[in-house]
Amino acid sequence: MSDSNRDLWYCYQQTQFLLTQAFSPTLSFAIITAHNPLGQILTSCQNRLLDKQLQIEIGKLQQPYRAVVGTSAARDHMEKSWAVPIDKDAAIALGKLFNQNAIYFVEAGHLQLVSCLLDYPEQSLGVFEARVCLVNELPDIYS
Repeated sequence: MSDSNRDLWYCYQQTQFLLTQAFSPTLSFAIITAHNPLGQILTSCQNRLLDKQLQIEIGKLQQPYRAVVGTSAARDHMEKSWAVPIDKDAAIALGKLFNQNAIYFVEAGHLQLVSCLLDYPEQSLGVFEARVCLVNELPDIYS
């Protein structure tokens, strides 16, 4: 595994989530983004287009979904994401469709980092709520 992939995997392990409303602790769901495929930083315009395409694909699943922002602890890197109540295999397939290195999966209140394109084993990241920051509104990350 390359150093850049190791660095990305480490960053993914540090991710926090901005939500406008808490989730039920009994809900299982995936957190998926289309931003920055393969870990390559794109422009806000490119990310917005990919996000719209992901939202169309999620809509086809006919499941409720909610916007979430994945962020670094310092809030200097943010990616719009979607929380979708689908099973892990479907979430991985969606992640692969959008060339994502990984997705997050929450089950029984526990957060997991799940590889889509990198060769890393699934990793438990602890209690999801410990990574959540409730906000009045999600930041506009396309500015």
